[in-house]
Amino acid sequence: MERKSYPSDLNDAEWQIIEPLIPPAKTGGRPREQDMCEIVNAMFYLLRAGCSWRMLPHDFPPWQTVYYYFAQWRDGEIFRQMNDMLRARLRVAAGREEQPSAAILDSQSVKTTETKGERGYDAGKKVNGRKRHILVDTMGLLLMVVVHIASVQDRDGAMIVLQKAKQSFWRLQLIWADGGYAGKLVDWAKESCQWILEIVKRNGEVKGFHVLPRRWVVERTLAWIGRYRRLSKDYESLTQTSETMIYAAMVNILIRRLARNNQALRS
Repeated sequence: MERKSYPSDLNDAEWQIIEPLIPPAKTGGRPREQDMCEIVNAMFYLLRAGCSWRMLPHDFPPWQTVYYYFAQWRDGEIFRQMNDMLRARLRVAAGREEQPSAAILDSQSVKTTETKGERGYDAGKKVNGRKRHILVDTMGLLLMVVVHIASVQDRDGAMIVLQKAKQSFWRLQLIWADGGYAGKLVDWAKESCQWILEIVKRNGEVKGFHVLPRRWVVERTLAWIGRYRRLSKDYESLTQTSETMIYAAMVNILIRRLARNNQALRS
């Protein structure tokens, strides 16, 4: 009997987008018996609902099986690769180049739980946990994420992100960031990566909240990620798992946007 659908389930159009990106079964041994669509649905359910692996509903495949595939894809950086391919498709559909020439950098400090794993104290945000450093394009699509302990200064964390991004984004020329990245990082980005790091400063004459040029794009991306309850805190033992969860959430967002674009073109 077919199970009732959950709001996080992929529809047929969305599954057709991600299905070709699913790693094939390993050669030799028993043939793959699991419905991979249900495996992916279970992962997205966990992300959206914020539950633990052991609390996945019983109408999904066994949680041990779902976690096995997640761990395999984490170690093989499959979700990051999916994010890169789907982001390129969405950029092309929007009339842009596959590779961005400009990006926005920011960080978000989040609390951790009693789960074992490294953590630190961010004195500025008064958060004991970890820091998510993300780099996004001008559409707000994720380019790179690095998770580290919250006590690492923004400038030091940014160097890790930019060093990794340097290996993948050859068209990148300009990066916007807030005042927390001012100083030596500007010169370092120019010398090490040949990128211009432009600091977008807040207008001191304006009181209260106001939208900063370019900076709002990355804030919106953090808000998109915040809709996934598993990411409301950092529940993971490994920072690598935390990064994979963020890539998976972004893959879910990209799939839905691509499916809507395809539907709009057909109508």
